[in-house]
Amino acid sequence: MSAPAPTRSRRKLLLLGVGIALLVFVIFSQAAFNLKFLRPDSLAQTFVFAALSALIFMALVALIFVLLRTLLKLYLEQQQGAAGSRFRSKMVLGALVLSFGPVIAMFLFAYGLMNRSIDKWFSQPIEEVHGRSAVVAELLNNYAGLNAESEARAIASSASTIKAYRTGRFDSLADNFREHEIPLQGGFALAFRGGQIEASYRAPAPWSVLLAALPNNATAQNKPRLFTLNNREYMLGTAPVEDLGHVAVAMPLPDNYSAALNQLDQSERRYRELRRNNKLIRQTYMQALLLITLLVLFGTTWSAIALSKVVTRPVTALAEGTQAISSGKLDYRVQVRAGDELGQLVASFNSMAVELENNRCQLQDANVRLEERRLHMATILESIPTGVLSLDHMGQVTSVNAALIRMFRPKEVTQPGAQTKLRLTDLFPADEAPNVAEEIRRLTRKAGRMGTTTSQLEIPSGGRNLEVGVTVASLTGSQQHRRLAYVIVFEDLSDLLKAQKQAAWREVAQRVAHEIKNPLTPIALSAERIKRHVERGMRGEGASQEVIKGCADTIGSAVETVRKLVDEFSTLARFPQSRPQLADLNEIILSAMALFDGRLTGVNMQLNLADDLPPVMVDPEGIKRVVANLVDNAAESLNGCMVREIRIGTVLLESRDAVEIEVADTGTGVTAETKEKLFLPYFSTKARGTGLGLAIVARILEDHGGSIRIEDNHPVGTRFLIELPVPGQAGRPEMAQNGGKNETFAG
Repeated sequence: MSAPAPTRSRRKLLLLGVGIALLVFVIFSQAAFNLKFLRPDSLAQTFVFAALSALIFMALVALIFVLLRTLLKLYLEQQQGAAGSRFRSKMVLGALVLSFGPVIAMFLFAYGLMNRSIDKWFSQPIEEVHGRSAVVAELLNNYAGLNAESEARAIASSASTIKAYRTGRFDSLADNFREHEIPLQGGFALAFRGGQIEASYRAPAPWSVLLAALPNNATAQNKPRLFTLNNREYMLGTAPVEDLGHVAVAMPLPDNYSAALNQLDQSERRYRELRRNNKLIRQTYMQALLLITLLVLFGTTWSAIALSKVVTRPVTALAEGTQAISSGKLDYRVQVRAGDELGQLVASFNSMAVELENNRCQLQDANVRLEERRLHMATILESIPTGVLSLDHMGQVTSVNAALIRMFRPKEVTQPGAQTKLRLTDLFPADEAPNVAEEIRRLTRKAGRMGTTTSQLEIPSGGRNLEVGVTVASLTGSQQHRRLAYVIVFEDLSDLLKAQKQAAWREVAQRVAHEIKNPLTPIALSAERIKRHVERGMRGEGASQEVIKGCADTIGSAVETVRKLVDEFSTLARFPQSRPQLADLNEIILSAMALFDGRLTGVNMQLNLADDLPPVMVDPEGIKRVVANLVDNAAESLNGCMVREIRIGTVLLESRDAVEIEVADTGTGVTAETKEKLFLPYFSTKARGTGLGLAIVARILEDHGGSIRIEDNHPVGTRFLIELPVPGQAGRPEMAQNGGKNETFAG
């Protein structure tokens, strides 16, 4: 989209603007009444004035037409839904609304002022002034003439003047003229006889020049005459000297006297002409004011349209660019000239388009890489021997891999990676794999609380039972729209467990043989010693009763040791039947601590039991045994420590829907290598331990659906952390029953 070049319409607007400017100039010139041709002194000038009025009227009609055409065009564009038409209409309407009131007020004020001014031009006082001015001019002219004529008569009637004319001796006449110097008021006097100058007084020029400058037949008429000599005006008055000649007196007049009289006369005639054209003047001014008003409205409209185009053109271009971008043409760029904030907006839009295009390229590359990774992961999932199953937040199966199909051979799924809408009960029917689907659902609930959980299940498949390790991981969405999906991994542990059991039995046999061998040695030695003493008694040598009694005691002690070992082994191999019930965990802990009353001398016991714990579904005796075992181990780890402290606490984990039991001590602590083996059967860090206590603890917690982990206590010691699910949110935990899922190390 290129920048628009100057078009024909723009040139027309330019010419129209120049014409309007010239018309405004003419109107203001007319309004000022400073141009001579606008002063109708004659019929021709009146015709010019009327023609100008007609021109103003035609311009008025043209402006009305253009204004209405512009408004109609805006209305049609708005009806057609043209881009930016509504904004332009609002701009024009707003400009007209804002300017209409002031313009109309200005028009009415100017019209009223014009009428009052014209009325004052032709008012009665003005009429009287013009009439009086003509009378005053005539009186002044008559007064100057009479004054000059009176002085001429005074000179002509004097005896010396008459004598000079009679004798023809005009030399003495100069003295007579000098006597009238003051009445002459700076003028001069001449004595004429036979049309020639015979004598003069204070003549401003030679006689020949004076004769040429005086009015024709000046000496033949007795009327005053006005003439100009040496750029000065004089009033000439004459008087006869009997029948012998004339005396002429030229009285000087004020400067521009005749020009002032002429101006008064012209003003009078012009006033009369204007008065005759009073109506035409009013109409012309009225039209001029209307034209100015329409010019202002038209200029306002045109300015609003021009300003709106400054906004709508970039906005329209941006709208077209937005449509192009939304249709996928990310290489589209807005090419329009704009300034200020609109220019910044256009530049920002183009920058956004560039970024979108780059992002699309990057997104396409990322999609290609993601597709490659997806294919790679799909290849890995189809190649690994571990079965993988995914569930959505509704518990429906979304996909399975080939290993899971080979492992369990589900009838409903035959194609690896297929998108299904099956449920766990469809893959693991109750008649073929009882309780498997329910156990997996329990693990998903636990994974929803803890993130990841692992368990071991026995799943029938192909006529045999598979020992399968099941790991469930939850995939959590956003906090506002929390939807849990799950990935479940099935690993066939049958062969591994078989090998582990064989190795475990070998280790158990070695440990049992070692543990039984220790008490058998004193039994054998004591029996041998008793035998020797009995043989001595049979030979009559005498047998020591004390020796026989001591050997019997030794044998009894060793037998008791073997019995305890067998009891511990039996406990691990055959747990008593659990009796789960809703119980107060704090009460169970207090009951367990009662077993140690008076036995933990020198140990500082701290109980931090939460008050807001909900009841839990547990076997009270089993949990009591767990707590007692952990406290007993903690007490033994404090031997030889300067700080002897055991801390027991409970807390509610709302985010994981569980309660936590903490047993911490300030003992010697446990190494990282020992932590990994601590819950294995027959592993003990104590010289006299059987290694079964923590294994029994782990087994009890597993049957309760809980877990136990070990951490370092700060600054010293060890912390055991137990988690048990809350039944209200996590459901009732599956408690191991006799005949159910039960792993033992006894035959």
